[in-house]
Amino acid sequence: METDAGAHLPTPEQARAALADTDHVRASVAALSATPWQPWFAATITAMFVVLPIFLGGALAEPEWLMPQWAWLVTMVATETVFSALLALAARNWRAKTGVALRLDILPKWAVVSAFTVLPLLIVGAGYAFRYTQQPLWLFGAASVGAAASIGAHLWFVRLHRKAP
Repeated sequence: METDAGAHLPTPEQARAALADTDHVRASVAALSATPWQPWFAATITAMFVVLPIFLGGALAEPEWLMPQWAWLVTMVATETVFSALLALAARNWRAKTGVALRLDILPKWAVVSAFTVLPLLIVGAGYAFRYTQQPLWLFGAASVGAAASIGAHLWFVRLHRKAP
């Protein structure tokens, strides 16, 4: 059996610092789990922003990429229908739980307008960039930016929700 004679035990200060770090992580997780909506709602929006550029790129690809263009289009419409149904369910559950509709007006107007302007341009632009360059990095880049924007908006909304009275 091997022993690690060279290993050193942490000092009491290092142990306290490690425990403080774990308390900070626990507090952060608790704050995120106190989101005003269900976690699957944020996950659904994020998933929508991940798959939409890839499916649109496949539908716009010339020549066909991995599947026929009609299959990409059908898959994109089907998944967007499922996402819309899940979002409607989340909105209905939120309204039943709180008595108010889901609203974006708690976020700053510049952020909402920017997101609703830039994200569609990014998704469509990545699809056309893929069509003309045949480089799927455009699609994965747009998916990454969309996911980051979705998660960022979710975390921002949670932070604003905690500050609300």
